[in-house]
Amino acid sequence: MAGERMDIEVAEKQLKSLDHSEQHYFNSYNHHGIHEEMLKDEVRTRSYMNAIVQNKHIFKDKVVLDVGCGTGILSMFAAKAGAKHVIGVDMSTIIFKAREIVKVNGLSDKITLIQGKMEEIDMPFPQVDIIISEWMGYFLLYESMLDTVLYARDKFLAKDGLIFPDKATIFVAGIEDGDYKEEKIGFWDNVYGFDYSPLKETALSEPLVDTVDMKAVVTDPTAVFTIDLYKVQPEDLAFSCPFDLTARRDDFIHALVAWFDIEFTACHKPVRFSTGPHTKYTHWKQTVFYLQDMLTVQQGEKVECSLHNRPNDKNKRDLDIKVEYRLETQDPNRQAGGSCLYKMC
Repeated sequence: MAGERMDIEVAEKQLKSLDHSEQHYFNSYNHHGIHEEMLKDEVRTRSYMNAIVQNKHIFKDKVVLDVGCGTGILSMFAAKAGAKHVIGVDMSTIIFKAREIVKVNGLSDKITLIQGKMEEIDMPFPQVDIIISEWMGYFLLYESMLDTVLYARDKFLAKDGLIFPDKATIFVAGIEDGDYKEEKIGFWDNVYGFDYSPLKETALSEPLVDTVDMKAVVTDPTAVFTIDLYKVQPEDLAFSCPFDLTARRDDFIHALVAWFDIEFTACHKPVRFSTGPHTKYTHWKQTVFYLQDMLTVQQGEKVECSLHNRPNDKNKRDLDIKVEYRLETQDPNRQAGGSCLYKMC
């Protein structure tokens, strides 16, 4: 126990030596609450379990790397699927609890858990056959670990090695959300008789992570960005995408909602899950971008949009997002367009 206490103290000193933004990110994963939320997310955890455990022919006798292993659940799935050995890596001190969990489940001989940054550790194997990771953040890319997964891919993954999951797609749709927009944004017009409109701009610039009712979705969804984890490079994560949203009915559009789908295409029977409003709840929820204008649309009309995303210059885990939109219609009273800047931080 004394040795473990020293290890934890060393790990905590390592964390304190990082930039403030990195400290904040890794420290947030030291608390059991966030891991409880993720483990109880049945869509997330069961999808990973099915992708791994139902494909024992893929994992049998393979060396597996779990990037950002947290409490070790994916590492244990891989060990149960017959992996020769699993290396789990995590910077946060939750990994010391993960070692206890692995031990009480009788898997210490199959799983090695390493505390540290993926980019700095000494790996016990020069190459791995499979990389598994739950790297996704809100809006897929906010505070995600994708850069770390790509580093591990380029440094350690054997030729013809596999990545679980290996495909991710961001979708966008328009939603009617007048009541909530008024509650969140319109509130600042009159705060106990005072004009608080300077805070309205700030409120509009902060995307809202929340659950959206499917009945609020006004347009068909459109895929705006797809990642192939075998090919994508870090610089590709700054992207721009033009797209159209087609109205399903006569209604209003107050905001855009974004979500992502994940695929494990290497499986014998592909495993997929979605974080959209049309499916079961996940802890990622959806991301809502309120527009400055209310768009009045008729069924079949198209809203021309473009989305520009890039990591923030000061903190690459934060995102700077720009949305441009234009409703062209025969009715001049309904024509509208604009541009909004958002910061996910």
